[in-house]
Amino acid sequence: MSLSRHIDPEDLIHHLALGSGSRGPSSHLTPYSSPYASQKDIPKYKIPSDGSPADTVYAMIKDELDLDGRPNLNLASFVGTFVEDNAQKLMVENMSKNLADNDEYPAMMSISERCVSILAHLWGVQQGEKAVGSPTTGSSEAIHLGGLAMKRRWQEHRRAAGKDTLRPNIIMGANAQVALEKFARYFEVEARILPVSAKSKFCLDPDLVRENIDENTIGVFVILGSTYTGHFEPVEEISNILDKYQERTGVDIPIHVDAASGGFVAPFTHAGAGGQKWNFELPRVKSINASGHKYGLVSPGVGWIVWRDEWYLPRHLIFELHYLGGTEESYTLNFSRPGGQVIVQYYNLIHLGYSGYREVMENCLMNARMLSKSLEATGWYTCVSDIHRPASQAGLASETATAASKIKSTIASATSSAGTNTESASGSTPETSASYTAGLPVVSFRFTSEFRAAFPHVKQETVSLLLRARQWIIPNYSLPPNEDATDILRVVVRESMSFDLLDRLVTDIVQVTETLMGNDEVDLSILTKQRREPAKKEGRDRGGKGAKKDGTGLGNEVKRMADGIHRSVC
Repeated sequence: MSLSRHIDPEDLIHHLALGSGSRGPSSHLTPYSSPYASQKDIPKYKIPSDGSPADTVYAMIKDELDLDGRPNLNLASFVGTFVEDNAQKLMVENMSKNLADNDEYPAMMSISERCVSILAHLWGVQQGEKAVGSPTTGSSEAIHLGGLAMKRRWQEHRRAAGKDTLRPNIIMGANAQVALEKFARYFEVEARILPVSAKSKFCLDPDLVRENIDENTIGVFVILGSTYTGHFEPVEEISNILDKYQERTGVDIPIHVDAASGGFVAPFTHAGAGGQKWNFELPRVKSINASGHKYGLVSPGVGWIVWRDEWYLPRHLIFELHYLGGTEESYTLNFSRPGGQVIVQYYNLIHLGYSGYREVMENCLMNARMLSKSLEATGWYTCVSDIHRPASQAGLASETATAASKIKSTIASATSSAGTNTESASGSTPETSASYTAGLPVVSFRFTSEFRAAFPHVKQETVSLLLRARQWIIPNYSLPPNEDATDILRVVVRESMSFDLLDRLVTDIVQVTETLMGNDEVDLSILTKQRREPAKKEGRDRGGKGAKKDGTGLGNEVKRMADGIHRSVC
């Protein structure tokens, strides 16, 4: 008898259960004494003909969900995992309210409008401007709305001038989150996806923006907080380039700032956006989006889109609805959507206030700096992110430095920080992010050149897999196209990352790395075969000078994420 190369476990259990015969009726003394205890599995693909006791169904679903990762240890995601008790109460009490029912829930709609006003002022709306905005299901919808507004304004301007509207394009970096590319594909705009490099800190390169804009450019997506490394893209520098281009050509190109994470970080931290303007203080910034469920500290999913003035939201995109006895205006892609998250957003804004948000964000950045310094102090890892480096030294880390000198300088820095923290406890001014490179509390790191030379058999992917065995979810994936030969491990530091948890994380990373250093390649190879086969992915067309234009796919065997999109970046 030949051995099978593949077995379907569900089919196997199903046939064995059919052959075991009936065991008679079961009692229902506990959730586990129903027929689902041993006679049949819970229905998966078709609705059952008869229902089941509520406590049984609850127990079965809860047990299956135990197989998920622990949200607080999911360091791949920017999405918040902690909600205060009072906020949870408000969420539950209002979970049945539909944000689309304006006339039925006027108090909730008033709260939504207050949030828009608070964010508009937080993002620097200027005197005399009438900001408008809306909650969305997340930043993806908000980005699409911001892009649509830019496209409609461009079309109106071109038609008024008697010009065609056949070839709109939009500028973004290859580090852009997939929602930005979705906008271009879904709404038929040429995506000019510009290569990133170490010189541009793996973000949108202003020099390439200058080379790729033209009269058909509807706008530029600028990201305040790259998901790869946490760097803030230089909004003001790009704005200056567009100002000069308009002076020379008369073509007015707007900016939409994708501040999905940075919109709730930069306004509150001492570092801000690193001294550069990024918001409505720049006249060229017409709209900004942010995710309330990221550093806005709300659970999924709520995002926000704000235009600096109602003039920048074309009337063509606003629908007047006569619904359920009332009249309302709608300019979202979705209609029915939950209102509870909007209420919790307002709760956070009022409960925490400016000082509370600042404390949370500064704590996140401080823990991210400590993690960065700890990793580099090992001599095994170097950080691609820069938030732990003094502002004047960002990006100056050299691979030619010896591991010993790195350890010495980092330990000295850590000791200095410890001294500063001790002094702060006795009344001196505590350390803040003002002295460091601005960015998100994100730590992106990789093996040093010295480590790779000494232990060529150790792969970063294996570090990620072994950490997953300890319940930490830390992705290993490649940098954007043109730099995708470099893989990074990435940790997102959120509000719930306490110092004790950080200490445990560093300990586990060190122990896992030491284990791998002591084993050979044969021992490790089996780990990489435990992953599910990834889906095939189409190649992406890239327009613009210096951008890839071939549309080749990745092939049948996908070994690594080489196309710049990672499912856990958002």
